[in-house]
Amino acid sequence: MSAIPPPTAPHRPPGSAPHCTGGRRFLLLAGAYWNCGHKWQVRATVLAMVLLTMAQVGLAIWISYWHRDLFDALEARALDDLVHLVAIFVLIFALTMGVTALHLHVKRRIQLDWRRWLTDLLLEHWLAHGHLYKLQFTSGEHDNPDGRIAEDIRIATEVAVALAHSLLFAVLILGSFIDILLSVSGTALLPGTSIAVPGFMVLAAFAYAGAGAVLGLMLGRPLIRATNRLQTVEANLRFGLARAREHAEPIALMHGEPHERREAARLFDDVGRGWNRQTLAYLGIVSFSTGYGTLLPVFPILIAAPQYIAGAMTLGVLMQAAQAFQRLTTALSWPIDNLGELARCRASVDRVASLYEDMLALERKEARGRGARQIAVCTSPHPDLEVRKLRLQTPSGEVLLDDFDLRVRRGERILICGDPAVTVTLFKAAAGLWPWGRGEIRLPVGRDLMFVPRQPFLPAGSLRMVLSYPQDADLHTDASLHRALECAGIAWLAPRLDAHEDWGRELPLRMQQRLGLARVFLHQPGWIFIEEATDSLAPKEELDTMELLHHELPSSTLLVISRRARQNHFFDRRLMLQRVRAPAAHDAQPAADLSAEA
Repeated sequence: MSAIPPPTAPHRPPGSAPHCTGGRRFLLLAGAYWNCGHKWQVRATVLAMVLLTMAQVGLAIWISYWHRDLFDALEARALDDLVHLVAIFVLIFALTMGVTALHLHVKRRIQLDWRRWLTDLLLEHWLAHGHLYKLQFTSGEHDNPDGRIAEDIRIATEVAVALAHSLLFAVLILGSFIDILLSVSGTALLPGTSIAVPGFMVLAAFAYAGAGAVLGLMLGRPLIRATNRLQTVEANLRFGLARAREHAEPIALMHGEPHERREAARLFDDVGRGWNRQTLAYLGIVSFSTGYGTLLPVFPILIAAPQYIAGAMTLGVLMQAAQAFQRLTTALSWPIDNLGELARCRASVDRVASLYEDMLALERKEARGRGARQIAVCTSPHPDLEVRKLRLQTPSGEVLLDDFDLRVRRGERILICGDPAVTVTLFKAAAGLWPWGRGEIRLPVGRDLMFVPRQPFLPAGSLRMVLSYPQDADLHTDASLHRALECAGIAWLAPRLDAHEDWGRELPLRMQQRLGLARVFLHQPGWIFIEEATDSLAPKEELDTMELLHHELPSSTLLVISRRARQNHFFDRRLMLQRVRAPAAHDAQPAADLSAEA
């Protein structure tokens, strides 16, 4: 016997701890991407962005000295120098445009590639081994996983790359313009003293930016919490509206529109409260930032003006000092200027990382799952299906079925009825979707299995694609598709094989179930598990369908879960399953008894 291998996490960053926070969560996403399968391409692109950022800083330094020469030429009224400076400016202008455009292209390439890689990573875990279903029963912060994958990954990657670039630019500017400001600001005396302060404008820039940072952090601290809360309620609103769209027909049939409007209004009220909280958080930081930015161009000229008036510096040096001061304080003010984006990025990184961590936790639990507290699903070299000492429980621990044994031989036809909570849970356990309980389910070797749920999934696309799902539509001929529709009693759909419709809305549930059965006739699996997918059919239609299954797939094994215990000659055995609180557990009866009872 060989166990089905548990799902693995091939891209998990080495040493990553579950449910880390803050910067470690960012490193969880960024570090894994840095070491991904195409890491050298990633690193080359990042290096290109760094070099282009350095080129931007070099051009900023060049334009600073150009401004100095320009104002000196204006002060000296030197027309020849002015013409020469105009020619230099044309070159700087062209280089700035080229470097900026190329940098934008490289930056957006990194943003898209990182988003694609991270989306593939999360989809690999979410859309595997039934995790999109099991995650609903797993504790943790992973609500609205679709929104986290579609929207929060976009925000996390786009904003993180933009912030990384602006931070690198700020650090390089800081190092470059400190040197410029030290060289041009000279020495000044403290007011009322004879104490000389060399490079006084550098100290003034640090003091100005430091005061701004402290006040900005104090005023902007509530913004992170408010932004995180707003993104959560926005996701809830999107999910609620999408849910109403997906269930439009039953809502309309039951005239549930007023209830849905009230629910949407409630969700939007949550958005409104979150928006108002963020507005209050923004109010202080935006007001402060406006005053801080308004004073910035004037402040360095005022403090350097005495030296210019005293003749210690030229007009060009004064303007270069003022520009260097602005550049330096802007670089030092990077945390404050980007507080809102940092909060937005932090919130999205937390949402993406928590989903990823919870899926890894689910996979670790599955890897340990063949113990005493989880149902083990494995393959057996024997051609039979075996259920040994099976206990079915709800996620809260309520026992549904206990100490259940069953052997199904290949080719048997078995009717399973009784308590729907037990029968449907048994169906999910055999499919590997229900780990709660204990015992062992040994599936026949080859796993030529097909599970037919009560309401089949009908993906968007042509009827040909819907009928072939989950296989590629090109694998089946028109003749085989027509035959499958005919056997399922919906041959009238054959002319619409290439029609693109929303089949989940176009067809009533009864026709959808017939489409699910048509898939069985098309794929012809060796083992067929049907979950109440024939209950909507009339007795004669249900019997005809079963007879066709026997005729078209004579060697296939069939297990049918039904709420209607119709007994007929088609089935070899009937299993009546009840909850453990009702002593009747399981009863196997021969086909002759079933026929007589019917």
